[in-house]
Amino acid sequence: MFFFGIEHEVAFLNHEGKLADFSCTKFADFHQIVENLPLYPNDYPQLRVGDAGIKKKRWYVEGFERFADSEKVIDCLAKGIEIRTTIHSTIQGAIDELTTSFSLLREVAASFGFSPVLLSFNPYTSIFEPQPPLNDFEIRQLQAYPDEQTAYIYMVSYGPDLNISVADLPIESIIDIGRKLTYYSPYIVPFSYSSPFYDGTLWEGLSVRTFIRTGKRSATLVFVEKPEQLIRSVPSLTKIARIPAEIGRIEFKACDSCDDFSIYAGLLALLKGLALDKTLHGRATIPDANLHQSSAKLGFDNEEILLNATKILQTAEDALGNHPDIEFLTPLKFILANRKTKSHQLIETFQNLGSIEETLKGTYV
Repeated sequence: MFFFGIEHEVAFLNHEGKLADFSCTKFADFHQIVENLPLYPNDYPQLRVGDAGIKKKRWYVEGFERFADSEKVIDCLAKGIEIRTTIHSTIQGAIDELTTSFSLLREVAASFGFSPVLLSFNPYTSIFEPQPPLNDFEIRQLQAYPDEQTAYIYMVSYGPDLNISVADLPIESIIDIGRKLTYYSPYIVPFSYSSPFYDGTLWEGLSVRTFIRTGKRSATLVFVEKPEQLIRSVPSLTKIARIPAEIGRIEFKACDSCDDFSIYAGLLALLKGLALDKTLHGRATIPDANLHQSSAKLGFDNEEILLNATKILQTAEDALGNHPDIEFLTPLKFILANRKTKSHQLIETFQNLGSIEETLKGTYV
């Protein structure tokens, strides 16, 4: 019995047609949108609210929380709005909820002058420096959690968490699936590539997000119940569950964002197939940064990436057998057959229009 969920980060252009990032957008600008979206009381305890109380809904402002010299949150530097689904027993259920939540978000955001655009990496800046500088309490907090020291990456990158869990599976088996997905991550992520912009122009490859973040941020994260189940690694493979609903959850975090949610469905089906498979033996506790960087530059034009992506897609299909979820793999097969990702489309549009903003306006159509 599998369960599925999706967390999807959304970037916006403001009423001036400029990217609404932390350089020009306040927490309140995005929070007014969230305030006007519905609250579903039955979502809880599935969804984590968090200590700051920002995450009260299916939507919340994604950003970098600032603290006084205590646990008290005094600000949040905003980068966008995250949508998260509740837990579903089917892939289609998660996709349907994400689609509905996105439509609501788009509608309410428009009333405040914001329009969603597909981004996986900030096309103008790769630098995030909190202002004012971090205080002693914040520095101690970051030092206590190695992954939190990479805020300079997550504040300029956008991407999904594709969540799967398997009922009644021992934690050792769940961690093993996490290590498996980490190993095969360089061949999974090209299906999602959508970040070809860097420093105001075209980057030299297909996914600057993958190139910069891998090896510093987790590819896969497994939520465990007890401290003795943790595996010490940087970046982390395991993390203590913060609410009971997280125990045993596998978060695949390495993909770029997609504006075609059928690709998320395909990726969830791929992850499910890889979880079921008993033939692939590759395992890794930390992502292979060099292999991810090769993947990020060339995608399926790299023969090793193409060969292994073909192999894991076929393996997942075999493992799914006669299950209807096999149909969700169709968009991935199309991408692989054509060796063309969303980044190829964005590159071509940019070359025709000469403007990143105009190119981004053509996403989420």
